[in-house]
Amino acid sequence: MDYRLVAWARGVKARRRRAGGRLARVPVLWLFTDKARLPDPCGAVKALPRGLCGVVFRHDGVPGRAALARALARQCRQRAIPFVVAGDARLAAAVGAGVHLRGGRPAGGRLRTRRAARGLRSLQAVTTSSAHSAAELRRAWEAGADAVFLSPALPTRSHPGAPALGVVRWAALSGRLPRGGRTAILALGGVDGRSVRRLPYWCGGAGAIGALLPDDGNKGCVLAVTVFRNCHKSFIPGIAAIGQPGNSVNGSGCTRP
Repeated sequence: MDYRLVAWARGVKARRRRAGGRLARVPVLWLFTDKARLPDPCGAVKALPRGLCGVVFRHDGVPGRAALARALARQCRQRAIPFVVAGDARLAAAVGAGVHLRGGRPAGGRLRTRRAARGLRSLQAVTTSSAHSAAELRRAWEAGADAVFLSPALPTRSHPGAPALGVVRWAALSGRLPRGGRTAILALGGVDGRSVRRLPYWCGGAGAIGALLPDDGNKGCVLAVTVFRNCHKSFIPGIAAIGQPGNSVNGSGCTRP
């Protein structure tokens, strides 16, 4: 978990609360599921900070997709985490989730008008959308999306080598929609606790995969021991041996020879 990103998100949420309005209920951080990088997202959803995150379900074309969507929807309801299904309004309705539009387009033919979008919102918490251009951004806004992910903001591991918008173009495109209105503009692609601070102040949140994955407890333990060893090996005999080759980290997260 990138805790710098979480800290930034808490600041965005505090500003939304002070401003009031409908956007106060829209999560600032969103975990995007990914069948390659995150084949089983249940553990990652369990570790998400409460009151700050939502989940976008993108497991397209995988066996057991509907069953996984039902399990995640149930898990999100138990933790009060908004859950949206990408591009499939029928599956979203079946599992009691919101809908994530792709490029602002109707999801399975269900969201053809703003009136239809409002009708779905009365049943589900949030409607989101992706956007990769000014036209898609406008289409998502006209469809009544509560949050739009403008992407790829920066170079991303999900699409290595693909061109990104970059900070300047992302700011120019996102600035075309009214700020402080009914739709939050979020960044997706290459966003972490360091890079998100390069985006303009009106960035309303971020979508991510790697930055929202739970920490590996063993790695964290080894890192802490390494730092401790480097700082204190001259004071505590034998501390330099901890974490060296021949030692290991056991299942409890502690080191031992």
